[in-house]
Formats: sequence, C-alpha cells, structure tokens
Amino acid sequence: MPLVGVLCLLTGFALAQDTPDAEAQPLPDTQPVPEARTVVGTMVLTIEQDRFFTESAFGKASLAREREASQALDVENKQIEAALIAEEQDLTTRRETLPADEFAALASAFDAKVERIRDEQDAKVRDLSRARDADRQAFLRAAVPVLGDLMGEKGAVAILEKSSVILSLTAIDVTDEAIARVDAVLPLGTTPPPAP
Repeated sequence: MPLVGVLCLLTGFALAQDTPDAEAQPLPDTQPVPEARTVVGTMVLTIEQDRFFTESAFGKASLAREREASQALDVENKQIEAALIAEEQDLTTRRETLPADEFAALASAFDAKVERIRDEQDAKVRDLSRARDADRQAFLRAAVPVLGDLMGEKGAVAILEKSSVILSLTAIDVTDEAIARVDAVLPLGTTPPPAP
C-alpha cells in the first residue's frame, strides 16, 4: 500500500473529493478561521517518498545489503556459467568416442543440470526481491507513526508524494525533517518493529 494511503488510514483523516455534489452541499456550521492563509498553508505536507527511504540510515543500509548480495550473485552466476561451458565443451569432445546411447544419457543429464541450476539462480533473484520488499515494508511500519506525529505537530491533514503535486511552496516539504526523525527511531542496524 502506498505510504500516503497508509497515513490516511492510520490517522483517520479523509479529504473531500472535488465533485459537483460535494460543492453543492452546504458546509456544516464552523467557527471562522481568522488566518485562513496560514491554516491552508499548513493543511497539506509533501514528502519525496523515495528519498525518504534512500537517504535514511536504514534505507542506506538496506540498499548496501542489496547491492552486495546482487554483486555476489553476479559473481556466482559467472562462475557457474564458466563451469557449465567447460563441461559442455568436454561433453562435445567426448561425443566422438562414446556410444550413442551413453552420450545421449550424459547430454540429457547435463541439460537437466542446467535447468536445475537456472531454477536455483532464479530463486535467489526472487529472494533478493523479497528481501528488498521486506525492508521497504519494515521501514514503512516504523515511518508511519513518525509521519503521523509530524502531521499532528504541523496541523496537517495529509502528506502527499511531492512528485504528484503540480505546484507547492517548498516550506511544506518535510522530507529532510522526516528523515531525521525516522533515523532517531530506526537508525542503522536497528531491527525493524514487527508487523502489527
């Protein structure tokens, strides 16, 4: 679930949709707001969601782990590929000296081995992807309460993804502040809180 969607669910805030019906209905009786410009300016905050993760201590550690694991897997794949090429060449060389049925059995076993190795390596790639997703989810679990507190302090009703906003004041971007706060509760090497 996108970060903004989780925030709206957890904080219980909802924004009215801009529909003709919503505009036609009378507003409930409310107290006048003396400084409407100030209140409106603090109603919505923006955040660069990707930078919020990648520039946090936890995000940097997660990306470093992923990069290291990907590089190790790449090295392993190259070693496996070299070994399989050598084995295939040896099998091709032996073809002239082996009976046809024996060569066919060896070739079939080699093909099965290649398929098995391919499946194993594909599974490792999927494991990397799952680990990346798990880190993002763990970060989100820790970040939502932090962002909820930030919203409350600023008197905001929502935090939007900055790239989705057409025009805004830079003052409503809380990415740097959010990074500092999430680093305080989820610093480098910290075990993320369990899923609720």
